[in-house]
Amino acid sequence: MDKIVLALIYGGQSSEHEVSCMSAATVIGAINTEKYELVKIGITKDGRWILNEGDSVAPGSWENGSTRAILSPDAEIHGLILLKDGKVETKRVDVVGPVLHGLYGEDGTIQGLCELAKIPYIGCGVLSSAVSMDKVFTKEVIERYPAAQANYVAVRKKELADQDAVIRKVEEKIPYPVFVKPANAGSSRGVSKARDRKELAAALAFAAAEDSKILVEETIVGRELECAVLQDGEKILVSGVGEILAAAEFYDYDAKYNNSDSRTLTDPVLPEGKEEEIRRTARTVFDAVDGRGLARVDFFLENGTDRVIFNEINTLPGFTSISMYPMLFGKRGIELEELVERIICSAFERQL
Repeated sequence: MDKIVLALIYGGQSSEHEVSCMSAATVIGAINTEKYELVKIGITKDGRWILNEGDSVAPGSWENGSTRAILSPDAEIHGLILLKDGKVETKRVDVVGPVLHGLYGEDGTIQGLCELAKIPYIGCGVLSSAVSMDKVFTKEVIERYPAAQANYVAVRKKELADQDAVIRKVEEKIPYPVFVKPANAGSSRGVSKARDRKELAAALAFAAAEDSKILVEETIVGRELECAVLQDGEKILVSGVGEILAAAEFYDYDAKYNNSDSRTLTDPVLPEGKEEEIRRTARTVFDAVDGRGLARVDFFLENGTDRVIFNEINTLPGFTSISMYPMLFGKRGIELEELVERIICSAFERQL
């Protein structure tokens, strides 16, 4: 029996390039190579698609590969165009696994390319990926559902030409301190906390370096909790709840990936009924954005009130050694190899 050809795409042009490479290494180690023929395609930071014929996916190990491997939108090709030494070949692909975080990977772009090529792919579709990537649009969608979320103000980069007007708009709706985030960046890139006007101005500029749309949110003081969702055939599986214990004031990129004092718990003690409320709300959010395949939904449990407050949804969650998504399903008894296999199978099931 022929193996299923799985094109795993990682790296990418976003600020989360390195995280994507780490996630890809974890996923590759869990793939059943007796069932799948694995084709590794790395996208460089400047957008070149490289066939990785080596063993490592670590940054710096594959970018100088001599073969370009480009996913074709041509449905008849149904796979890759390979370019090497002036020669052109094609290779049929059965399923695409985008292990890409952030822009140009988690935002509907590569999903749209797979749709054009008529190749099954892992994860959420074009619309749900795009909506979930954009924190402002996510909030606008979730406002229609029974899920509490922080008050917010959306800011366009072009509005910063009149910075005083933007600051007034924020101050009229939200008290300090506030969190300022790029609308379309992940892994906490470009996120900062502002306690006054001066810090808000700096935070807006910091976020604007990552995206043209910015989200300013009220500060929710509470526990940071996460819940994993997996589409398994006709069923939607929702994990237990995990907790982030950030080493820094908040779980920014450095605290997440560079500070070993940050910790995650897969069995935190929660007030009665709150775990089920979080799990139920995670399913509501997943359905609201028309989720498919997998997602991780993040929450706050507010201090003093125990309100469950939705924070954001990640449609291609991390699979690094410290990532909550695989740990939460591992706690449920679904080990990494089985989890990866179920996620791959979900790509075919969505085509039915």
